[in-house]
Amino acid sequence: MSTEQTESDEEQTLLSRLDDPDAGERQLAIMALEDVATPASVGRLIAAVKDADSTVRRLAVGLLEDLGDGRAAPALIAALEDAHPPVREAAAAALRELRDPAAADALLGALSNPRVEVRRPIILALRELRDERATAALIAALTDPEVDVRREAVVTLAYLRTPDAIPGLQGRLKDQDAGVRRLALGALAFFHGPALAGEFIAALGDSDWQVRAEAAIVLGRTALGQAIPALLGALRDDFWQVQKEAIIALGRLHAAAAVSPLIGLLTATVPDLRRAAAAALGELGAREALEPLARLASDPDAEVKKAATRARTAIESTSTAPRTAQ
Repeated sequence: MSTEQTESDEEQTLLSRLDDPDAGERQLAIMALEDVATPASVGRLIAAVKDADSTVRRLAVGLLEDLGDGRAAPALIAALEDAHPPVREAAAAALRELRDPAAADALLGALSNPRVEVRRPIILALRELRDERATAALIAALTDPEVDVRREAVVTLAYLRTPDAIPGLQGRLKDQDAGVRRLALGALAFFHGPALAGEFIAALGDSDWQVRAEAAIVLGRTALGQAIPALLGALRDDFWQVQKEAIIALGRLHAAAAVSPLIGLLTATVPDLRRAAAAALGELGAREALEPLARLASDPDAEVKKAATRARTAIESTSTAPRTAQ
């Protein structure tokens, strides 16, 4: 008898043990199936997702994850509402691993489920499938009443880089949840352009410091020179984290107007600000910063000293004037 035939016989024997009245036997059968299960097992494993024993259900979900068969999608979606938390967690993980396009229809249908515990993992699963049909549903999810769903929708649309999502993402810049606003900024950075500059700059005035910091990051990444005045203002933000990101952005933008305030920040009480200011001055090639940078040789923070040394080296090796952006 061939090895292939033996494995098939073993698989069938183990599948038959899933009807055993003893839960322990059913558990052992599924664990043994991990080594021999083929797509032929999917139907019986789907049935096991409704087993009376929660461990059997969890093991069945895990094996379905390994098989990655799209036919399991409806059962896995139903398992998101299982009474046993480990089963729900396993189902969410299994759905994220489904790469079978056959799962898309079931996932899209589940986005209308009234329970956030279902909608959120469904969006995560759709992210991995990259099915273009999901775009409209994901855009609609941007206005979901549950904040966790809106956050995942923003991240998924950023991941998919779908231009049709831009208007919806712009709307999330006014979301009541600061986390959604911050994620929307990051998502829109993938579609950066002059048309979005005003909104990125406006976000520097957001009520939440993390949103303001994200705005500075985005402005640095998107190289929007018209943001320089606003970023200079952000150097006076009440939160040093925002100041730091503004410093980095100004360095990337080669903002000549930033040289004087950056030199002033070399004596900031927060080491991260001194370090960022030194690095930015190096990017700017600001020769007037050489003496203040030299004074950082005695800074108590080792990373600040390293940044100052690198900045001085960069400035001294630059024979041309720094680029300026006004």
